[in-house]
Amino acid sequence: MSHLTNNTHLLVYPFPSSGHIIPLLDLTDLLLRRGITVTVVINTANLSLLDTLQSSHPTSLNKLHFPEPEPEPEPKINPSSTHSIISRLIATRKLFDPLVKWFESHHSPPVAIVSDFFLGWTNDLALHLGIRRVVFSPSGALGLSIFQSLWRDVAEIKAQNVDGDENYSICLSDIPNSPEFRLWQMSQLWRDYDKGDSGFEFFREGMMANMKSWGVVYNTFEGMENVYIDHVKKQMGHDRVWAVGPLLPDEHDPVGSVVRGGSSAVPPHDLLTWLDKKVDDSVVYICFGSRFTLSEKQMSVLASALELSKVNFVLCVKESGLSVIPSGFEDRMMGRGFIIKGWAPQLAILRHRAVGSFVTHCGWNSTLEGVAAGVMMLTWPMGADQFANAMLLVDQLGVGKRVCEGGPEIVPDTIELARLLDESLGDYTSERVKVKELSREANKAVKEGTSISDLNMFVNLLSEL
Repeated sequence: MSHLTNNTHLLVYPFPSSGHIIPLLDLTDLLLRRGITVTVVINTANLSLLDTLQSSHPTSLNKLHFPEPEPEPEPKINPSSTHSIISRLIATRKLFDPLVKWFESHHSPPVAIVSDFFLGWTNDLALHLGIRRVVFSPSGALGLSIFQSLWRDVAEIKAQNVDGDENYSICLSDIPNSPEFRLWQMSQLWRDYDKGDSGFEFFREGMMANMKSWGVVYNTFEGMENVYIDHVKKQMGHDRVWAVGPLLPDEHDPVGSVVRGGSSAVPPHDLLTWLDKKVDDSVVYICFGSRFTLSEKQMSVLASALELSKVNFVLCVKESGLSVIPSGFEDRMMGRGFIIKGWAPQLAILRHRAVGSFVTHCGWNSTLEGVAAGVMMLTWPMGADQFANAMLLVDQLGVGKRVCEGGPEIVPDTIELARLLDESLGDYTSERVKVKELSREANKAVKEGTSISDLNMFVNLLSEL
């Protein structure tokens, strides 16, 4: 590892949501280890996520702490999750002047800004300050390519589907393998796009600004997405595209695996002791990420399928509103199932030898964690870039099988789901063979392969700025 003491200073600006912030802090750790000084823009709610980094790098990590700016009031008519994301994003733009002020008063200001792809306006900030802006993508190269294409051509695509047909097919022929999706698989934000609405136009301009940035860092690796990484280079018109993933704590760092992203809702020791008693590859891990929950109907079918199957399982649920575990289920599954209500130490679970498969919503962090751990994936995408990630896992890489896809009203068949759960732990399924192979590639990429060489190249270019 090249420990450069190069006095290069970077400003790192994550979007304040766990799926975005966790991988960017993993990247920050790698940059700090290479002698770069980093200032992280952070809001009050996420301050504690910097604790571990701060204790490892007390002198080279700085916090630039702003209270989260007040979002605009939501529209009276038809407020939606879309409006809340957009108003939060517009609110971040209020930090433009405070950041300029901070920058101008700093004795050795940053040479570049590394910011989340949602924060496209920081490209203008970098231009104003005369420095470089690097996009950080918490999505994969395929996911972000689709997102960019859709936002670039949003008005044209929508004009073709006059009736707003939910099953209207959208083919993105400019992307390798011409991925095709139905309208209902598109992100809610994109579907709600309203031409001329200042909030949506602000979001779209930010997406377009990403393509004009000086460079882009992806949390992915060549062995998983090489055709899409090459596609991004063509789109950007240069080679400053670095695939440095999977960004995960070292497998020999058991603490990092347990505390990543937050403190566990159960004592990690109890959970790991329970797993220690299970045979290798005999446990299915089930989790739908930090933002998605199953409907009551979906949860009921999942519970019935687990009872019907023969598998041991760890089930992580966010018990909110409708997603409630059927009564009596926990007692009946005693010994065979371990249930976590709240945040789970996902990485430690996936890396445990007893876990052989993963029922996942296919968020990109979960996708990479599952691949790196070498567990077969049972895909259940629900929104955002998850349909693209499921397509990559199942149709292109062959490391997973579809279990279900769609919103709260789409419910899998109980018997079929039970069969898939049982089969996912079978010894010789081609998916399991392929995912073990991809896992070896992932680990090689970050230790001695393409990801570490991309990271070193990125650091060297930064230190020349």
